[in-house]
Amino acid sequence: MSNQFDVAVIGAGAAGMMCAAVSGQRGRRVVLIEHASKLAEKIRISGGGRCNFTNLDANWQNYLSENPHFCKSALSRYTPQDFIALVKRYRFAFHEKHKGQLFCDDSAENIIDMLRAECERGGVVWRMPCKVEGVAKTGEAFRIDTDAGEIVADSVVVATGGLSIPKIGATDFAYRLSKQFDLKLVEARPALVPLTFDMQAWQPFVPLAGVSLEVDIECGEKKSRGYFCEDLLFTHRGLSGPAVLQISSYWREDMPLTINLAPGENLAESLLQAKASSKKNLGNTLAQWLPSRLAESWLIVQGMPADARLADMPDKQLRALSESLNRWRITPNGTEGYKKAEVTRGGVDTRELSQQTMMVNKVPGLYFIGEAVDVTGWLGGYNFQWAWASGFSAGQAV
Repeated sequence: MSNQFDVAVIGAGAAGMMCAAVSGQRGRRVVLIEHASKLAEKIRISGGGRCNFTNLDANWQNYLSENPHFCKSALSRYTPQDFIALVKRYRFAFHEKHKGQLFCDDSAENIIDMLRAECERGGVVWRMPCKVEGVAKTGEAFRIDTDAGEIVADSVVVATGGLSIPKIGATDFAYRLSKQFDLKLVEARPALVPLTFDMQAWQPFVPLAGVSLEVDIECGEKKSRGYFCEDLLFTHRGLSGPAVLQISSYWREDMPLTINLAPGENLAESLLQAKASSKKNLGNTLAQWLPSRLAESWLIVQGMPADARLADMPDKQLRALSESLNRWRITPNGTEGYKKAEVTRGGVDTRELSQQTMMVNKVPGLYFIGEAVDVTGWLGGYNFQWAWASGFSAGQAV
């Protein structure tokens, strides 16, 4: 077998397969190297096994980065509509589930099979499973040492992702290689991840495990403050659900979350109005706007009797109760970590890369794409769209 290629793509996930397919279909001799024995596990498990493969509304404002405008070029070069057109060519059904999120009707395997077929159309050569042991630049080319022998390529594209979900093969390969070539890194952190709380402080909320409701949630510093209206889920250990996964990308140690448990409702005003005419007790009144279990438990936490008549409650106490629900401030003590994180925030500093091609400015022929780069999307198909767009941009350039 020849070990000489125009392009070597390391990592056969979403970004890697897209890049290899695009490059191969341009007539480049491409080898795709993957260390795992099972292809694209992250695609396979995403979206509950149906893969939330893009978002109709994806634009640069849905991404976090130390250099927030960097992703504009790639996202404009390859849009959600471009990927949808590819999906339609393969004729498998999909649907919009929520807020522009597109899912396969059947299985994430549809996406994996499509990308593999696109690679075949481009004549991509596979090395899988194949572990990369080292990469070195020798003159104008790169030498890649693997456990299956040496590979020589004019260009190397690193698409090995971040640190999230190590049990399906996540590694720090991209970060180690970037350090080898003296590239700056933005600190890696778990993102789109459940948040945890001090168990003693959380004890009063444990009975709420399983309660879910739509909330407004916000967190972060002034320049990078996140705000979302999404579903919140109470668990035995803390908070989860889309609202918390979204805000976790903005959260830092010791930062409080501000949560409105009754969005769109001024509870102080509503309770004071109801007090004038209602004969209901306080618990039943609150249950008009909150799940009944939450209403009852909340009153217990606040030291207020759920069966007290609303008409007997002092206005000052009702205002304080309303404030605790409309602006609940609570500070997590950590996250569930990379084992539960959907993505990794941080990575290769985008200032090291060309926004048009994803190539390292000071190392011609070396590219970083996908999750390895400091571009992190919101929950809802945005990270896959970044994978397709950055993979396409590099594939067009190598």
